Amino acid sequence: MKIISSRFSFRGKAFLGEIYRPYMQILITSDKIDEWIPIELVVDTGADYSLFPKRSAELLGIELEKECFLENTYGVGGKEAIYLYKKGVKIKIGSFETRIPVGFLNRNDIPALLGRLQCLELLILIMKSRTTILEI
Repeated sequence: MKIISSRFSFRGKAFLGEIYRPYMQILITSDKIDEWIPIELVVDTGADYSLFPKRSAELLGIELEKECFLENTYGVGGKEAIYLYKKGVKIKIGSFETRIPVGFLNRNDIPALLGRLQCLELLILIMKSRTTILEI
């Protein structure tokens, strides 16, 4: 059953060609607030877990220094400090709702990433013709 589909977003031209990214809008909330917040993120099958910028923690009422575990992670961009929030946040993608563990960056210049752990690994993911389709 399809729960959502979203067209890739054009992000510019590069030496190798035009760049499109699988951006999608979902809703997030935490136990600290009483509302769903829309967030645009990249559907990232290469991300072990979902990762949000610092401003998302602020919107969700999560204090990085007090409520998260600081850990270093390594990726294409090198070493990065991540604040892991094991309690997780609730997400809503179309009709699908679940709680996922997340990490928060201590900066805002990186887009939010929807990763595999307890999220994409639970869904059927199809990327075709510059469209992302998520199914249960």
